Amino acid sequence: MRYYFLTLFPEIFHTYFQTGMIGRGVKAGIIEYEVINIRDFSGNKHNKVDDSPYGGGAGMVMAAPPIAAALKSISNFSDYPVIYLTPGGKPFEQKDGISLSQQKGIVFICGHYEGIDQRVIEHYVTREYSVGDYVLTGGELPALTLADAIARHIPGFLGNCDSLCEESFESNLLEYPQYTKPREFEGLEVPEVLLSGHHEAVGKWRQAKSEEKTQINRPDLYEKYKNSLQNE
Repeated sequence: MRYYFLTLFPEIFHTYFQTGMIGRGVKAGIIEYEVINIRDFSGNKHNKVDDSPYGGGAGMVMAAPPIAAALKSISNFSDYPVIYLTPGGKPFEQKDGISLSQQKGIVFICGHYEGIDQRVIEHYVTREYSVGDYVLTGGELPALTLADAIARHIPGFLGNCDSLCEESFESNLLEYPQYTKPREFEGLEVPEVLLSGHHEAVGKWRQAKSEEKTQINRPDLYEKYKNSLQNE
């Protein structure tokens, strides 16, 4: 998988891709990435890439020409999904990460200010995603969020593929609670069933805890889960 990031702040990405699981994925050759500074394509001596919006209003809008030029610097960009990160996009879900992990490359456009010129979206962007119902100062953190979520599903990225099957959002349930040593911590004990060695009992406990957690924290997902059981 090769990631391309179009951004005004390239330095954000280099640190992230040198650490943790993502860093190991880069060293192993499973992931490659390229950061493209949109300001390099501004076409003016001040590296200005934004302007005031037509029709008036607060803030500035990132202009279309620098973004398009930065995109075209990727020789085969049309072979990849071009993703724009925006609060107005489709909520990113686990299934999107699974689907996108099958691509050979992905281009992320990281907006700023009041967003980017709509003509870029209409002419070049293939997908718009949001990471939540809130507004951030830029698209870099959402782009990294998607890149991380997608990478987990690339073959060879995770050492233990079984962990993917029991993660939150699989089968519309959140993951059950996890415990490790010590058995007692500040007066709290590990649930006895997890120490029993009885795999069937452990499985039932985990299923019940997943359902309970989902019903409390994500009632919308729990409804999907119940509906899926009815349709089986």
